[in-house]
Amino acid sequence: MTVKQVRLANARPRGFFRLGTLAICTFVLVCTFLAPGSRAQDGGDPVAVSERIKVRNAELYVEIRGPARSAPLLLWLHGGPGGPERPLFRYFNSDLERHFLVAYLDQRGAGRSFDRTADSARLTVAQHLEDLETVISYLRRAYAKEKINLVGHSWGTVLGLLHAKAHPETIAALICVAPIVSFSEQQRRAYAFDLAEAKRRGETGTLEELRKLGEPPYETVDKANALERITTRYGGVDFEPRNRTAIVVHGVLLGLATLWEIPGFIEGLHVTQRAMHAELLGVDMRKQVSALEVPFFFFLGRHDRHVDAKLAASYFETLRGPMKVLHWFERSAHNVPFDEARLFNERVVQSIQSIKARSAQ
Repeated sequence: MTVKQVRLANARPRGFFRLGTLAICTFVLVCTFLAPGSRAQDGGDPVAVSERIKVRNAELYVEIRGPARSAPLLLWLHGGPGGPERPLFRYFNSDLERHFLVAYLDQRGAGRSFDRTADSARLTVAQHLEDLETVISYLRRAYAKEKINLVGHSWGTVLGLLHAKAHPETIAALICVAPIVSFSEQQRRAYAFDLAEAKRRGETGTLEELRKLGEPPYETVDKANALERITTRYGGVDFEPRNRTAIVVHGVLLGLATLWEIPGFIEGLHVTQRAMHAELLGVDMRKQVSALEVPFFFFLGRHDRHVDAKLAASYFETLRGPMKVLHWFERSAHNVPFDEARLFNERVVQSIQSIKARSAQ
């Protein structure tokens, strides 16, 4: 495994007017310079590193930011699979960088780790787990950590749960945010919710759309995405509508992403979804992980209909472990870190601090 440091804006613009590109780049650099950074809490130097970690047949992009190398390490596992959520985590949840050494990983096929020349057949659950083991091993060695904290969102919780089960010696705590239990079951529940909501609202057009889709599980990504769009309209993904265009523009100005790499982010998501869809329909965490040897937390949005929070709560009750805590977020749907960002950040800090306090007793 080799690691190389890279520039944050590692892609070059294509097809943009040079003057416009220069203006945007200048704005990004200015905003990045003026943006508040992490402050060391223990006298150490703040960490702001961008690297590419070589894994089997790929290089994975990771950003590491925090108050000091000695801070507890927290690794984000984004959703999707293929979901380029790193800029969103930094946009909504960067306050965690004041308390932790936060590592933002772009998984194989996602974000800045997407390689359109790569063999999409390598996009499997097993390969993602192998990648994760390599990344965690590197981070533990590079930052002298016996254990790290994992925070997974949606699909990221599948990786987190499976890794924690296989390698508990590497994990101090696992936080599962809007966890997926079964891809097939979540589709069936989302369909039932959408159907009932469309009837309640008297929306004949949506009822016809659902009739044409038919009952899940769906063999194609296109049908699954169509169902998700309906669920999104009914508030089951985002609790309250957000101006996504404004967030993208603001994120670019803050240096969290560049305009010319966004098309690649979208392409990577589509490639990964199509490559992994059939395999994911067979995932059922109730069968694959029934017990953990590490402390774990479930963060659930009360209005999550995309993966059905009630299904996750039921799984939580049966999942055994040395310490487990469930937190409900009353004004959240599936995107808990973005729906209630401040409360989410506070509870992440409190949860990990509770592990430390418990071990000190």
